[in-house]
Amino acid sequence: MASTCSGRNNIQGHPCFGGNRHKNGRIHLAVAPRCNIQCGYCTRRHDCVNESRPGVTSRIQTPQEALETVRAVMKNDLSDIIKVVGIAGPGDPLANEETFETFRLVGEEFPQLIKCLSTNGLLLPESLDSLAELGLGSLTVTINAIDPVIAGRIYKHVLYQGKRYSGREGGELIISRQFAGVERAVELGLTVKVNSVLIPGVNEQQIGLIAERIKKSGAFVMNVMPLIPQADFAHIVPPSPEELELVCTANEKIIGQFRHCRQCRADAIGLIGQDSQGADSGCSISQLAVV
Repeated sequence: MASTCSGRNNIQGHPCFGGNRHKNGRIHLAVAPRCNIQCGYCTRRHDCVNESRPGVTSRIQTPQEALETVRAVMKNDLSDIIKVVGIAGPGDPLANEETFETFRLVGEEFPQLIKCLSTNGLLLPESLDSLAELGLGSLTVTINAIDPVIAGRIYKHVLYQGKRYSGREGGELIISRQFAGVERAVELGLTVKVNSVLIPGVNEQQIGLIAERIKKSGAFVMNVMPLIPQADFAHIVPPSPEELELVCTANEKIIGQFRHCRQCRADAIGLIGQDSQGADSGCSISQLAVV
């Protein structure tokens, strides 16, 4: 397996990969509305201005509009702290061609910004060569189970190559694609973080097993996130901060743990926990970015 050293050199300053989150910020560009799976814990309302969680944004942007957002941010007071440009939805970035065009446009004008992407991993194996050519520096893959039966409970359906999969079959498909993608990404020198949503009563016993497997696959760090109760899992009580810390402490014996995640929106701009995007649905992301 190839070394990840070159990839780690390319993410110096990334606040989600060990960079100083109090001084280094990021821009999330909401250019990817379509998704190819349906997670039981996911509700994607594009205009949900009072919430700060994955899957929401004030509006969807075109690649050109996203470039204008980056231009606006890099001209204002945030320019000194912004180190990363990321695409994290509100759907799955790899299910949207706009993701690749956005990275191309931003990379041509702002080559100093680290390119980062978050994905469910379903289309990762066939997308990595293109992402590497675009200069992707870091990658986050959400993996919630290694048991296909449990994965089948978490993912209502998986859409792949025109066919819908569900249950164990869907679980087997997405798990195999996720780990094939992680291993290939590491071979290409990308730095990989794995997110896992802790869902009490569903996948608690999977978290440590995921940690062991991603460590063997070459991932750099793991981020265990608490369930946000909604959709099919609205009835489940999320883990307390103390319970989450116990899980992270146990996993830290296996792989490094990222403990500062705030489960950001798809249009977050600024420092983690201090975003400049916000709560006025009448404003575009570009307008919010320069307030």
